[in-house]
Amino acid sequence: MGTNEQSFDYREALKNIPKRPGVYQFWNSAGELIYIGKAKNLKNRVSSYFNKDSYRTNSKTQVLVSKICNITFTIVDTEIDAWLLENSLIKKHQPRYNIMLKDDKTYPWIVIKNEPFPRIYWTRRIVKDGSKYLGPYASVSMMHNILDLVNEIYPLRTCNLALSKENIEAGKFKVCLEYQIGNCKGPCEALQAADDYNRNIDNIRDILSGKIGAVMRNVKEALDKAVADLDFEQAHRLKRQYELLDKYQSKSTIVNSSITDVDVFSIASEGQYAFVNFLKVMNGTVIQTQTLELKKKLDETDQELLSLAISEFRNRFNSTSREIIVPFELDVESEGIKFTVPRMGEKKKLLELSQKNVSFFRREKIDQYYKLNPEVRTERLLTQMMKDLRLNQLPRHIECFDNSNFQGKFPVSAIVVFKDAKPSKKDYRHFNVKTVEGPNDFATMEEAVYRRYRRMLDEGSELPQLVVIDGGKGQLSAAVKSLKLLGIENKLTIIGIAKRLEELFYPGDPYPLYLDKKSETLKIIQQLRDEAHRFGITFHRQKRNKATLATELTNIPGIGPLTAQKLLSHFKSVKKIKEASAEELLTIINTKQMQALTTYFLGQEQDRPLNL
Repeated sequence: MGTNEQSFDYREALKNIPKRPGVYQFWNSAGELIYIGKAKNLKNRVSSYFNKDSYRTNSKTQVLVSKICNITFTIVDTEIDAWLLENSLIKKHQPRYNIMLKDDKTYPWIVIKNEPFPRIYWTRRIVKDGSKYLGPYASVSMMHNILDLVNEIYPLRTCNLALSKENIEAGKFKVCLEYQIGNCKGPCEALQAADDYNRNIDNIRDILSGKIGAVMRNVKEALDKAVADLDFEQAHRLKRQYELLDKYQSKSTIVNSSITDVDVFSIASEGQYAFVNFLKVMNGTVIQTQTLELKKKLDETDQELLSLAISEFRNRFNSTSREIIVPFELDVESEGIKFTVPRMGEKKKLLELSQKNVSFFRREKIDQYYKLNPEVRTERLLTQMMKDLRLNQLPRHIECFDNSNFQGKFPVSAIVVFKDAKPSKKDYRHFNVKTVEGPNDFATMEEAVYRRYRRMLDEGSELPQLVVIDGGKGQLSAAVKSLKLLGIENKLTIIGIAKRLEELFYPGDPYPLYLDKKSETLKIIQQLRDEAHRFGITFHRQKRNKATLATELTNIPGIGPLTAQKLLSHFKSVKKIKEASAEELLTIINTKQMQALTTYFLGQEQDRPLNL
């Protein structure tokens, strides 16, 4: 069972656990709280940890179970209560094996102060004095934009004077510069009535709560009345308010106005991290959004992670929404909350918006992390390749073969090598085909594979974990034939990739494997294939060009293939041979050959037509 099996009788502990909703706590031998979990059936959930078939499938859970020396639990009335209690206990105790909530920043709130003639300002500290707090705001710039809008539309006081009715009537205060420049209507000297000031506060509260449409309707009605009463100064001021509200609304993310008071959540996982996005929708407008990063501890499922994040977000934002939109079913039930997995319509669009946000956040965070820790990305990529290609070891060393020829002439084979998913160009190799006559791609592949691994075996070099053959079943079968001749067919994995549909073939399997076109594994294999093709074609062209030039030289009397090759190796091109002096040529060839070359090139010059 584990190192604590003798000291901790889990069977006895399980007898006392009821089949009720609640929260359970695991403690170690030092009396430290190491894990907190929730369950709608405490007995069944806790028992599952001690099921050998269950916990041994996960090494991290096995370690956790081996350290349990005591189990305590708290019974609650509903699963939702367990959900909320788990979240608060994790935040308070931060047990070693629980998910880490990475986002512990204190976000700003907009507060409507509980006082006569309430002030409105932003704060990071919540005081339970009856004031109204709206937020929190993940974007500080967004919060300031909203405050700027409020201050531009509604003149409010910014002083901290105690504006009680008695103090104002006693004339204790005088208007300040804010009144003189029009930013305040002077309630301190009773120049603005409390009812008028509070109507503005009500409108501001509606704006901050997402009910901007209702505020705009009220302003429009007041504007129409001012015009009818020929109060043009008031009409101008209301028109300005209406335009500012309309401009602000146009910048907000608007959805169907029938969607009111809804929370939207989506999740994206990447290795040991997960990211959850939250959107708050009020009266058809997204009024709040935030993305949370979580670090896994026990390979938790997306369902478990999302469940915890929903609890955290709803606590943080004081959300009381009765409907929660999620990307998949959650094992949470409550009479007061409805979980919706939309398939189409406006709610589906909202979920897609949340998913776009969480995907962008994940990509940004993971890219940043991989830049700082490139070895982590490599391990993740190799692990994913091992899983996708059904390998039994990480493909740290991959080799890819490709053949090139021109109508059966100048056949060559190229091998490119990737180590830790990156090109290792110093290990690239070319082969001049020796045993194959004519255009026989299968025989060429068979020769190249045999020669490559015969030499590696002779030199005692480590074989690659994966070999990729550029071609279909025929090329793959030819390569496997060579591996069998060498007796190493079971020491590495070999696959073929057919270009037309990017099919992956395995020896002996009649059906190809298709990977997702966007998968990183397929991209690496394509990169291997393309690099092998490029490398092979480059060598093939060099060989063909040299052969063409050598043929031109061997047509000269007295210049044979060996002499032509010497000249090209030294001067690199026919043009440079032509431009070489007699002294330079004589270092390579004899006098008779030098005269033959000079006569040949002189004849070319005389045969060239004149440009008249």
